[in-house]
Amino acid sequence: MTDAARVATATSVSPEARRVDGVDAARGLALIGMFVAHVAPAVASADAASLLAIADERPRLLFALTAGMGLAFISGGTRPITTGRSILRRQITIRAVILIVLGLLIAVTLHPLVFIILDVYGVAFLVMLPLLFMPARAALGAGIALLAIMPGFAALASTTDLVVDLQQGSFAIVVDWFISGAYPVVEWVPVMMIGLALVRFDLASPRVVTIAALAGAATAAVLLPVVALMPVDADAASAGETDPWITALRTSLEALGNVGVGVVVVAGMLLLTFFARPSVRRVACAVLSPVIAMGSMPLTIYTLHLVVLAASIRVEGGFYTDDSFELLFGLIVGSMIFAWLWRRYLGRGPLERVLRWASGRGRADGPRAPDRR
Repeated sequence: MTDAARVATATSVSPEARRVDGVDAARGLALIGMFVAHVAPAVASADAASLLAIADERPRLLFALTAGMGLAFISGGTRPITTGRSILRRQITIRAVILIVLGLLIAVTLHPLVFIILDVYGVAFLVMLPLLFMPARAALGAGIALLAIMPGFAALASTTDLVVDLQQGSFAIVVDWFISGAYPVVEWVPVMMIGLALVRFDLASPRVVTIAALAGAATAAVLLPVVALMPVDADAASAGETDPWITALRTSLEALGNVGVGVVVVAGMLLLTFFARPSVRRVACAVLSPVIAMGSMPLTIYTLHLVVLAASIRVEGGFYTDDSFELLFGLIVGSMIFAWLWRRYLGRGPLERVLRWASGRGRADGPRAPDRR
């Protein structure tokens, strides 16, 4: 089978299709970005600080974008499945519940000094269930429209007395999941809808990927400079002196611009790993293979990094911290080596294999089953 046929199969036919290296590479880069955001220490250089700031929000939105792509792949790619939809929804529901439980369990046992995405990821999966088989154009249009509204809405709602009061009560975690947390579902779901739509349009099509890349680049190039001209005065914000509508507008524009960056990253990884000439593609896939391996087992790598962070907490200057460049380097290199070796010799990641089995998708697989979604 030719390379084109393999990717066409991966993006259009079977929910059991092979993985797409470009999407896994983008997801691996998102994981590395999360590592930087979590443990990179403060730096004195303004240029270095600006470089590290790239990892503040973009990795999590890129992660959400590829999550939507993953849902599209397992539901049929460009040709959504017509039979077995209820079975697939049940399997996704089981996965979502497991992710919620795992995220909460890590929070109450390991107490890492970072926000945990696993439970929010699970909740977003549940919200996506009725949206899973939307037409591609409807999913893309609704995703973009909601992304232009919901981040700002969440920023506004988080300051209201109702939400503040709910955060103090028994519904605090639910409010955090949907509105006031670091990863509000009202923002994640629109991004996942955009990712789902891109796969439905066909990531094996040069035209689709080119248009997506140009649209993403234009969005980022226009909106992110506008956001940069709308600085937020932290002291004024804490004193309630900034206009909340300006803050909401800034939040939504920034989210749109950062998702545009994420679309460009995915397109770039597809260019290197599929659309490039064979000689370039071979070199790119070889160089990116550790990142691709990380992206093929995101649950395993993300969970292991939380364990490492929890074990690395120390007191410094009277405060708990886990920041250090040594730890950052160790996380990146260690994750690459672990993921590459595991995928090379054992296939699918360990937690991905457990999650697949528990949801009923992989019980017929042998121990050396192909690396599938």
